[in-house]
Amino acid sequence: MDDGILDEAYHRLHRTGPEFEGWLSNHGPMAAEALVRHGQGARVHRWLDGYLRRLDELPRGLRPIDDWRAALGDPKRAGDWLIHFDRELRERQWTEVLGEWWPRLLPGIAAGATHGVIRVGHAVRVLRTDGETPERRAELGQALGYWAARWQPVPGAGPLTGRSDAASALAAVPRIPDRTGGIRERLARLTDVPGWSGAVTGLRPPADPGGAARTLVQVVHRAALDYLRFGHGAPVMLVHAVTAPTAVLRTLPALDPALRAPSVAAAWAATAAVTSVYASPTPAAAPPVGGSADPAEVFARAARHGDEHVVKLADAVLEAHAATGDERVLVAPGYAGHLI
Repeated sequence: MDDGILDEAYHRLHRTGPEFEGWLSNHGPMAAEALVRHGQGARVHRWLDGYLRRLDELPRGLRPIDDWRAALGDPKRAGDWLIHFDRELRERQWTEVLGEWWPRLLPGIAAGATHGVIRVGHAVRVLRTDGETPERRAELGQALGYWAARWQPVPGAGPLTGRSDAASALAAVPRIPDRTGGIRERLARLTDVPGWSGAVTGLRPPADPGGAARTLVQVVHRAALDYLRFGHGAPVMLVHAVTAPTAVLRTLPALDPALRAPSVAAAWAATAAVTSVYASPTPAAAPPVGGSADPAEVFARAARHGDEHVVKLADAVLEAHAATGDERVLVAPGYAGHLI
């Protein structure tokens, strides 16, 4: 990976806020990390030249975060949260900060349509696999700050109590009847949906901490296959049913083993919720098949497409393919590119 390009990209992006045009998520750091990781670093700065024009300035702080519980989920405190975590990541080891805040933030995994945890997952992957730099620690701080500011629980989420594998559990997720409004409005309707209370905890829990990664791989794999069947209902938003559990999977190795079971439960709740509120109620008449079986070419095509969601989906399904060997998931980024 070309470390210099990524750190330069982070430096440019860290002068911008985590949201723009209302509360659209800033995908710049996540897309840049994926592009560099998969050998497409030469595209990053030109892509950023266009993307940065859409972004807002870094929000200013109002006052220090003294009572963190009261400030969770308050978007008006976004600047305060960014300052808080910038200081934390300058003064302490990133693994220590992550270990303290992950269990605090995890119950609010729906934050920013799951972009809070997704951005954290990208930042953790860089720090774990490629080493520390000031820019990478700062990126983790901005990701954690965004998650805290938009903290939002999934209704009914809790410890897993089911007996279903990922495929059966996803097949049992009900769809909300009222499909209007944004994700916050849609999530609020879940408590009234028949079958939701069982579905949100219906996945079989991992038997031990070591099984957490295997369970998450199964969730990501199944969600990617379901994108081919139901993605036409909301091509952009259903991407997050794949990328949110992928982010948790990337973070697991940096966490205390005691946090793995609740992490799997939260990741499943995120995938189930996004599926319920955005997946089409009926499968595609003719789901897409075929396409390149070469992972490098799959990602290169996503990079040429240029949409940040297509890039991030390709990044996630390449990991699912590497873990399972199932070439069907490699069709999903091309399908997303066609739909988006």
